[in-house]
Amino acid sequence: MKFMRAREVPGRVATGAYILHSGVEKWNGDDERAAGLHGMAVSAFPFLKSVPPRRFLKLLSAAEIATGVALLAPFVPAAIAGAALTGFSGGLVALYLRTPALHKPRSVWPSPAGIGVSKDVWMLGIGLGLLADAATQRRDG
Repeated sequence: MKFMRAREVPGRVATGAYILHSGVEKWNGDDERAAGLHGMAVSAFPFLKSVPPRRFLKLLSAAEIATGVALLAPFVPAAIAGAALTGFSGGLVALYLRTPALHKPRSVWPSPAGIGVSKDVWMLGIGLGLLADAATQRRDG
């Protein structure tokens, strides 16, 4: 069984702990939190309208918990951890880009309301880095 390499540890621990904590915090979220997060998600991804807000919150929480655990578990290969993080953070970056109030008009730079979400781009970079590293390691043998 291969374990994560030392160079993966900082990025995986930082993102994994953050995402896991976020998911655990959402697990027992109230109706107000569910409605707020669901409303933001629906504005960017209209197909989510058919998912009830409480169910959406549980699914989001479960996805965050699973992604966080995959990143923190030393036996999960970089390719799998990177794919999970890239998929999760890619969704957040898409939400940011599809929500006009979060960025300045005709720009990718955040508005004051979008600073918190725009920072999720660092997770996308770490996920892509894990995928690239895994691909390079496979190629180099």
